[in-house]
Amino acid sequence: MNEVTLRGVSKRFGRAAALTGVDLTLGTGITGFLGPNGAGKTTLLRLVATALAPSDGQLVVLGHDPATRAGRQEIRKTLGYLPQEVGFPHGFTTFGFIDYIAILKEWNDRPARHTEVRRVLDLLGLGDVAAKRIHALSGGQRRRTVIAQAMLGNPKLLVLDEPTVGLDPEQRAGLRDVLSQLGRTATVILSTHQTDDVAALCERVFVLDKGRVHFAGLVSDLVGSARGRVWQADDRDPAARHGWRTGSGRWRHVGEPPVGADLVEPTLEDAYLLLIGDRARTSATASAA
Repeated sequence: MNEVTLRGVSKRFGRAAALTGVDLTLGTGITGFLGPNGAGKTTLLRLVATALAPSDGQLVVLGHDPATRAGRQEIRKTLGYLPQEVGFPHGFTTFGFIDYIAILKEWNDRPARHTEVRRVLDLLGLGDVAAKRIHALSGGQRRRTVIAQAMLGNPKLLVLDEPTVGLDPEQRAGLRDVLSQLGRTATVILSTHQTDDVAALCERVFVLDKGRVHFAGLVSDLVGSARGRVWQADDRDPAARHGWRTGSGRWRHVGEPPVGADLVEPTLEDAYLLLIGDRARTSATASAA
């Protein structure tokens, strides 16, 4: 069973609510989480990865209850987790760091463990820097190193928080290829600010804002919600919610188009901007009332 289920899950830190009443089900494939800073994405991923416990509600991961010690142990055996920030032990080589993580995951057969370490290093294009000290790696190489540790053992559940931060376009394309292959049999969850990564990889997307889920469904449906609200013009339209000059020299606008506007096909970024903006305007109107 590759399913992750949250029912009425909330998480509070003191009086501050990070998540409130979250209901969602995640299955095999790649699911993206989008939302502004402070929306609750990282908290949600930490709950799924058993790094945090919910304040309220029920969480079931891969058929196990993470509220129990036995449940957490079973989940962690088949979990790959990339936190948003990772600290490296001093003096480790790239190979040594991944090997250390494999030991923590109780890979006690040394030859088999080393074979697996080399596999994930090659998978992320790090085979040629396996003997290099981590402090001497580039930022992109360090990021790929921590992604590699999450992929040890072909996990059934892969939880990635901002995986493409620090990667150049070629490295991001390579990671997409790897994740696409894993998504055929595993549940892959990624949180990102890069809407193009979600558009390229994910069939489903969840949009969070202020600790609540405000969209849950197909990426194509979210993109479709912006149809008729994106247009181009020769000059900046002051009535548009967002506008920017494109490489073609024309202005792309998002919002409520004027009559006769030159409508264009929306992107996921357009739809996301509209959804978050619509929510902000609704909240402001409610507060004023």
